[in-house]
Amino acid sequence: MSWYKPADIGYATRRYLAELGHGARLFTRLVSLFGAAMGRFGLVRDQIHFLGNYSLAIIAVSGLFVGFVLGLQGYYILQRYGSSEALGLMVALSLVRELGPVVTALLFAGRAGTSLTAEIGLMKAGEQLSAMEMMAVDPVRRILAPRFWAGVITLPLLSAVFNAVGIIGGWVVGVLMIGVDPGSFWSQMQGGVDVWADVGNGVLKSFVFGIAVTFIALLEGFEAKPTPEGVSRATTRTVVVGSLTVLALDFVLTAMMFSI
Repeated sequence: MSWYKPADIGYATRRYLAELGHGARLFTRLVSLFGAAMGRFGLVRDQIHFLGNYSLAIIAVSGLFVGFVLGLQGYYILQRYGSSEALGLMVALSLVRELGPVVTALLFAGRAGTSLTAEIGLMKAGEQLSAMEMMAVDPVRRILAPRFWAGVITLPLLSAVFNAVGIIGGWVVGVLMIGVDPGSFWSQMQGGVDVWADVGNGVLKSFVFGIAVTFIALLEGFEAKPTPEGVSRATTRTVVVGSLTVLALDFVLTAMMFSI
């Protein structure tokens, strides 16, 4: 005996497609409002400060400890093959290609993404969005668009901070603590890291992750049920869906970059 009736499956499928279509329309609208958001750059600037400045501490501390671990583990791996001088190159490539964009996006989803979802969800629960519509103010243009583009701008900047602090952490462990030659550490890094192929790909990943994570956070908040439980569930979905989306996009982007 089946637990699900065909009508239930059809209803769930139709509901899913409706939500997907609504999300696609909202995303298209946010992208089309780039000019309007930049026209009132003060709103975007305030959100960049809110999302970036308040996430800076956790990004910097996480990058430092990731650099510590990369320096320690990388040294013991490279030492087996007599290539400990390439420690700087290994740390830099690991950060700018993968760990920097991915870990920053995951931390951004947990810190800034949940904040955005809770803020939009509480505004909906308090009927502030409905009040704006009654006053002929478009909440998507006034509330969502500045936050969306602020998140897109902020994540690559935070990823750059993560990479820089992580490289410093690898230098501290490899050069100051273990004793790798500092000249070899920096020269190998400088000669092996390509600006376009390595750093450029990392920046592209950060940009895509910023779009995905910020949009998911705003969509979950905008579609949250106007109750405390609804806002709580939307905040949880932001972390789960945002993190899984980042990991899936990382695989797709990496496969495309290596195939070109």
